[in-house]
Amino acid sequence: MKVNDAIWGALFLLLAVAILIHIQTFPTIPGQNIGPALFPGAIAVGLAVCAVILIVKGLVLRTHGPEHAHWVRFEAWVRSPRHVLAFFLVIGVNIFYILLVDTLGFIVTGTIYLAALFAVFGVRARWNLTLPLVIALIIHYAFYKLLKVPLAWGLLQRIAW
Repeated sequence: MKVNDAIWGALFLLLAVAILIHIQTFPTIPGQNIGPALFPGAIAVGLAVCAVILIVKGLVLRTHGPEHAHWVRFEAWVRSPRHVLAFFLVIGVNIFYILLVDTLGFIVTGTIYLAALFAVFGVRARWNLTLPLVIALIIHYAFYKLLKVPLAWGLLQRIAW
């Protein structure tokens, strides 16, 4: 799917304006000219500049022939049920992770997450349980032990070391 740059630019411009409005509520630090709103504000201004460039580019491209005249153009993959399923599954597993990671725990949720993606993207069935489990364990070890990031144990709380 191809979305015209002007549409993306308009969305990013709305985001930049929302950030600029929100940072007005940040507190000021007495005696200082620089406060907590400086860096988010600078990033929002940069985002707004890039958004305007995208809008101009998108509007200019629309005038360069019929192949650029569409606001949204669907590619061939949109007619493939397998590809559409894969697209929605990527969104679905992220929602699944957000909703259930605290209950099931990172290792269980991560294994199911990866196994579902491996299945829809055609990874061989013999790898579809062992590889996601190994990857989830490696990621858990890296974040929990090495980086000291607290990850949810969920169902495995009793055996947490």
